[in-house]
Amino acid sequence: MENFMFQAPTKIIFGKGTENQTGEEIKKFGKKVLLHYGEGSIKKYGIYDRVMGSLKKEGLEVIELGGVQPNPRLSMVRKGVSLCRENNIDFILAVGGGSAIDSAKAIGIGVPYSGDVWDFYAKKAKIRAALPIGAVLTIPAAGSEVSCDSVITNEDGWYKRSADNEAIFPRFSILNPELTFTLSAKQTAIGIADIMSHVFERYFTQVQNVELTDRLAEATLKTLINNAGIVLENPNDYNARAEIMWCGSIAHNNMLGTGRINDWASHGIEHELSAIYDIAHGEGLSIVFPAWMKYVYKSNLPRFAQYANRVWNIDIDFNNIEKTAIDGINRLESFFREIGLATRLSDLDITDDRFDEMANKAVENGPIGFFKKLDKNDILNIFKIAL
Repeated sequence: MENFMFQAPTKIIFGKGTENQTGEEIKKFGKKVLLHYGEGSIKKYGIYDRVMGSLKKEGLEVIELGGVQPNPRLSMVRKGVSLCRENNIDFILAVGGGSAIDSAKAIGIGVPYSGDVWDFYAKKAKIRAALPIGAVLTIPAAGSEVSCDSVITNEDGWYKRSADNEAIFPRFSILNPELTFTLSAKQTAIGIADIMSHVFERYFTQVQNVELTDRLAEATLKTLINNAGIVLENPNDYNARAEIMWCGSIAHNNMLGTGRINDWASHGIEHELSAIYDIAHGEGLSIVFPAWMKYVYKSNLPRFAQYANRVWNIDIDFNNIEKTAIDGINRLESFFREIGLATRLSDLDITDDRFDEMANKAVENGPIGFFKKLDKNDILNIFKIAL
């Protein structure tokens, strides 16, 4: 096990009706709030009215910025930075999924900075301060409600990049599984794939003697698998929705990554796909991860066999451990198809004409990944497997 530092400072408020506590939490930080959200679903399903009612009850002044897109855009972030400065905003509240929360975090770090906020994502500047943010989560997927990460897409060149710093941990996140009842089967499945991928990035490590976090990761994966079918059959099953929502937070608050060297190559590869083709991040990962696994599994056959056995209940064939590893990868791919996700680039009509461009962007700062270091040719090969 590696040395580690772990902190999970975000206050989690979990359960039915908890969005009604939003105003009470925000008033601890100030009086002027930027309410940041997506393209209308929170108004359609009444979430907006309940949150706004809670803010008004506490006498908070609210400035709104809606219209956040999936794969949130830098142009929206810049607009939010200007709005916060013009209105002397004290606190940013994101209502939605990872896109709204990531955009809110980006706005938060942009406000006190004298340069352009993209500097943080281009690694030209270090985050020193940020406006405090909070979240009301409506889509379990990205885990941004508990993380110190933010991912933004720059329309100039279609670069999708991340920034991270402890200053952008949400001060609180409200998780009411009832708010996810209206998610479509596809949105639910995309979220499940995203959550599973956060576990995989930590689980597939070359570090030995990490039994506790191995078991925690495997339990998280099995919980997602077990509840996926329930919630897709009955979208209003509160208990199944609650399990998936809590898995999403556990998967990305980095508890599962403690003592390990995590990978993150698959996320780096997928970011190039969703930046250029604007596909859902989770569905991009349902394509990239099986392809990555097929390319790297020989780097640690025992770990892949353990994964197949403990997560998918596949007996280990000690005479042919490679077959066990491959069976586990194939089972994941089948699961993604069963819940309605693409597992090939061709499923989304993506061809090989921009593979070279995406591979170049992925390694512009050097090889990626730690389970197996990947250079441009490796990434091209993974794209070919995924095709």
